Amino acid sequence: MARRELTLTNRRGLHARAATKLVQCCQPFDAQVTIHHQGRSAQADNIMSLLMLAAPCGSVLLIEVEGPQAAEVLTALEALFEARFDEDS
Repeated sequence: MARRELTLTNRRGLHARAATKLVQCCQPFDAQVTIHHQGRSAQADNIMSLLMLAAPCGSVLLIEVEGPQAAEVLTALEALFEARFDEDS
């Protein structure tokens, strides 16, 4: 299992559009992604469970990945977070 902590720096945090982009980012990879925030966890293929994390800007999320493409999906997620989900100018 691979793990990484990533910080939400987009202004609106993990809202509907960001959660959708997170799901889409993970879909092409052969890996199971779990996101943890303040004692809650969500599978990265379930938008509703991601929204239930209620993670605002500044939240540190623990990303856990299992599967043959774990390293690749972590790299893609890190790029998505660094790009602030392509939302902020």
